[in-house]
Amino acid sequence: MTTDTGALTAGPEVAAALGPDAAARFTALLECALGTLGGPRVTLSALGCADAFTRPAPETGDGHGHGDGDGAAVPVHLYGHLAVVGPPGGCARCLERRWQAVRSVALRDALELGGGTRAAGDWPYAHAFAAGALAALIAAAREPRPAAPVPGGGFPEVRSLDLRNGSVRRYPLVPDPECPVCGTPGRDTAEGAVLELPPAPKYRPGVFRTRPVESYAIDVAAFANPLCGALGPSLVQDVSSTSTSATIGCFSMRSGEYLRETFWGGHTDSFARSARVGVLEGLERYAGMRARARTTSVTGSLKRFGADAVDPREVGLYSEAFHRENPRVRPFDPDREIAWVWGWSLRDRTPRLVPEILTYYHAPGLEHRFVQESSNGCASGGSQAEAVYFALMEVVERDAFLLTWYGRQPLPEIDPASSTRPSTRAMVDRLAMYGYRARFFDTRITFPIPVVTAVAERFDGGPGRMCFGAGAGLDPESALDSALCEIATDAVNLPGRTERDEARLRAMAADFGLVTALHDHPLVYGIPEMGRHADFLLRRPGHERPRTVAELRWPDARGSAVSEDVRTDLERCVAAVTDEGFDVVVVDQTMPEQRALGLHTVSVLVPGLLPIDFGWTRQRALGMPRMRTALFAAGLRERELEPGDLNPAPHPFP
Repeated sequence: MTTDTGALTAGPEVAAALGPDAAARFTALLECALGTLGGPRVTLSALGCADAFTRPAPETGDGHGHGDGDGAAVPVHLYGHLAVVGPPGGCARCLERRWQAVRSVALRDALELGGGTRAAGDWPYAHAFAAGALAALIAAAREPRPAAPVPGGGFPEVRSLDLRNGSVRRYPLVPDPECPVCGTPGRDTAEGAVLELPPAPKYRPGVFRTRPVESYAIDVAAFANPLCGALGPSLVQDVSSTSTSATIGCFSMRSGEYLRETFWGGHTDSFARSARVGVLEGLERYAGMRARARTTSVTGSLKRFGADAVDPREVGLYSEAFHRENPRVRPFDPDREIAWVWGWSLRDRTPRLVPEILTYYHAPGLEHRFVQESSNGCASGGSQAEAVYFALMEVVERDAFLLTWYGRQPLPEIDPASSTRPSTRAMVDRLAMYGYRARFFDTRITFPIPVVTAVAERFDGGPGRMCFGAGAGLDPESALDSALCEIATDAVNLPGRTERDEARLRAMAADFGLVTALHDHPLVYGIPEMGRHADFLLRRPGHERPRTVAELRWPDARGSAVSEDVRTDLERCVAAVTDEGFDVVVVDQTMPEQRALGLHTVSVLVPGLLPIDFGWTRQRALGMPRMRTALFAAGLRERELEPGDLNPAPHPFP
């Protein structure tokens, strides 16, 4: 049934969702109520009837998505007991896509895998009171709001009416950059990849940020709400954490037949700050999943592009054994045509092509992913220099961690009591109250950039045996603090998690092939017997004097460890990496909603450094030349490593 009487237009899906009789009765009542109130024109549709992610853009319309072609009408959506009004002046398709993204797995599977949905029974709200309440809400919401985010905040607003009890709620709607109606992705070009780094002064001494997190106009409710949250349906305060005021959120994206969950969160000393930090992390991960703000168009083979492209073999590939056991994953071939995106070489000052799947780790097409990348090397900041700095630090940190773990390299210990930060010393004491000794190690291998590995080790050796973290940065106090933050958040909950999941974790400890997911790696080290694999670090003989935090500093010729500008610090770190023969390639991943907040997000790739993988059979690091040579080249071993020298256990990186 399609109803169009001038004041109200109802699509055919309304009749399917409500039933023909209920749909006809309700549309007549709503039109009458709108007429009485002098309400605006309305387009009425139903949610949950079709897959909003695959439905094409309408052939006609004003280009802004206002009601899919009816720019003067207010979009109204019905689903079960909810009526959703708006966004007036915004994009109705964005609402449909955001709404679907936060639905249950069962509903999304039905819509996205072709099962379809049907009405569960007669719609019970086709009466005058519901129509009158909805008409009043439509009339009240008729004034349009901006259809796109603006600096300082401000997203178009939608209102939901619960037809069971008349309650009304308001939610900000973040426009979807992939919306086929209002999205305006840019074209990916070599010219667009050019990275000019202007000065980036720090907002205060001792930090590597150009702005405090509180300065960003982050409307947390826009990104975490049950109706149309851009990063999921909720943001949970983890009150079980007794060390930090942690927050946790999650969004899901389809990967073939399953929905892949991606968690994000903040771990600071207040829930309000953790919520803001969490949203920034969620946006960073959302931006890195696939190219949302650009249209990628370069396809070809490595053999064709040659030196203009990053060679995936230098980044690391899976073993032949992995491909024999996983025949659906096609190995990389230099003659194989793959998708590429444009990046910028900071070493050579030239555009460079990067395989799309190495920088956008959830790029569509499982058949094209000869490796499964993670968010390693992705970071956000208030300037491009800030984002690139933190992304590069992450790459350096994880390379050093993997060299240490798989190379079973003993490291000098750092005395946390030497920290100049009272908050660091207090957190170490707090962990001791919960039964954990916090230990820190100087993990500099190839580069002079300070890298710290942190271990929370249970005093009594019981369940929740140990957890790990790491941090890197020009300021060793900040590097140590980053590593400490990871173990402080994880350690206090690890005994309980280990006991609740003990049977599964013990099976993993007996068969590393069962370690397949990201969270398996740290959790399996809650099993006490797994502690022996870290004895090379924690039980090494000798009585070497612990180093102070200050001894990790890397001063320049003037004796200054850091500058007042993040760009200067970045240039120094890039030089340290390129002087060892590595390139540093940057891909801009920034989405429109990030740019509106003054944020930049990048992915940094350093071909040749060890990549972090999750899943024991996917460990590319074990087969890379650097795994054999780096410790010897750094003077830490008397010879290159052989297969028998490597740690036989999966890394414990969280």
